[in-house]
Amino acid sequence: QVQVVESGGGLVQAGGSLRLSCAASGNIASISAMAWYRQAPGKPRELVAAITAGGTTTYADSVKGRFTISGNNARNMLYLQMNSLKPEDTAVYFCNADYFMSKYNLSSSWGQGTQVTVSS
Repeated sequence: QVQVVESGGGLVQAGGSLRLSCAASGNIASISAMAWYRQAPGKPRELVAAITAGGTTTYADSVKGRFTISGNNARNMLYLQMNSLKPEDTAVYFCNADYFMSKYNLSSSWGQGTQVTVSS
C-alpha cells in the first residue's frame, strides 16, 4: 500500500503565494517521477508541473515563470512553490507519484487533492 498526501492549500489573494507539499509513503523502493495536476470545476484534470528522479522538470505554459516544482527523493517528498497567483489558478491540486515497488514493478498513486482558491 502506498499513500500520497497533499498539504498547503488555502485561500490567497491574487498576486500572493502558496507552497504545496506532497508526501508519498509505504511500499516504495524508489521514485520514478512525481507531478502536480489540477482540476478546476467543470474542466478536465491538467498537468501543472512534473519532476523526474533525475531532476528534469516540466511545466504547463500557464505556470511557467510563476511556479517552481522541487522534490526530495530521499524522503519521497514533492513541493510546488506558487507565486504571482491568479484567479484562474483556482482548482483542486493533486499530487501523483510514479514509483517502483520492486526492480520491475512500476506503479502510480494519487493523493486526495488540496484546494487552492485565489480571490481577485
